[in-house]
Amino acid sequence: MISNERPSPFGRWGYSNQKESFHGSQMPSKPHVDEDTLKSGQLQIERKTFVFSLKENVRGRLLRITEEVGGKRNSIIVPAPGLLEFKKVLEEMIKAAESLPTKDIVLD
Repeated sequence: MISNERPSPFGRWGYSNQKESFHGSQMPSKPHVDEDTLKSGQLQIERKTFVFSLKENVRGRLLRITEEVGGKRNSIIVPAPGLLEFKKVLEEMIKAAESLPTKDIVLD
């Protein structure tokens, strides 16, 4: 250890893909929060499947967007109060994608 480094009481989160020890044991898991699915939809784009789920729990409503590819899943959660702003940014990205010229990719 470098002399000015101090061990963190929270472990070394973020330095590895694996859960590291938390004071000699597993990292504490988040408590399960019951969620009700209000609406869901699925979209297949190339090799990826996107699942959109509008859910509600004790904290409020949220949109969970899950990407599934090759047996792996990644999710983002957008709290319902941020959905209009999320929509605005998404619409801007769509306009930019439609209006900007595509670059030719040359493969050697």
